[in-house]
Amino acid sequence: MSHNSVEPSSEVSDNSPLYMQIARKLIDDVRTGRYQVDQALPSERTLSEQLNVSRVTARKAIDQLVEQGLVVRRRGSGNYIAPRIEQPLSNLSSFSEQLQQRGYQPSSRWLKRAVVTAGTEEQLSLGLSPNSKVARLERLRLADEMVMAYEVSVLPFSVVPRPEEIGDSLYKFLEASGKVPARALQHIRAMNASAELARQLDVPEGQAVLFITRIAYLESGEAVELTHSYCRSDHYDFVAEMRRGA
Repeated sequence: MSHNSVEPSSEVSDNSPLYMQIARKLIDDVRTGRYQVDQALPSERTLSEQLNVSRVTARKAIDQLVEQGLVVRRRGSGNYIAPRIEQPLSNLSSFSEQLQQRGYQPSSRWLKRAVVTAGTEEQLSLGLSPNSKVARLERLRLADEMVMAYEVSVLPFSVVPRPEEIGDSLYKFLEASGKVPARALQHIRAMNASAELARQLDVPEGQAVLFITRIAYLESGEAVELTHSYCRSDHYDFVAEMRRGA
């Protein structure tokens, strides 16, 4: 695969270190789509030769992209553009829909699909009586075979009596059964990954992840979904448009 050429900023007023100028140009190229997901960046040696800088400078520039989660290092292979999701906070859409809209191939790695007794939080969130049955779905969410999130969804048994029938998209299943949510409330906060969660997401223990709780409702106001998502913060962005009041 041929590589795009890269030139550092030529602005006279830019007195920042050379590696930062190169990094900003690379970051701009990634964010404007000049590089595609899974495309290899120029190697450190290629960058250093193109720009007439040391390999240490080229390496430090690429390090900046790795730290921002825009690039992943693959041992013995090179540096590649990482998948990344930007989810508008005002749109209610499924994980699969978000990925497909951005050209990724969504898939799920199922860990559990079972009918269980609802816990206290699930009873309260979904408006269920004690000892109610629910479908519990645990899975890893993947984009182009890369793990993006660990997700636990709980739905009333009346909505999902046979959880093993759900494929990659929960919302497609709900749409087919006439139970697709019309609105949802989401709470987002940061947390540090435990050893088990870090193993699931393939990140270092203690790394910050986004913890998202979603409760989704039908038009009637009935709660039909409680989902806890643990998303890799290096591959997941939330975007909110704000307007100043009159």
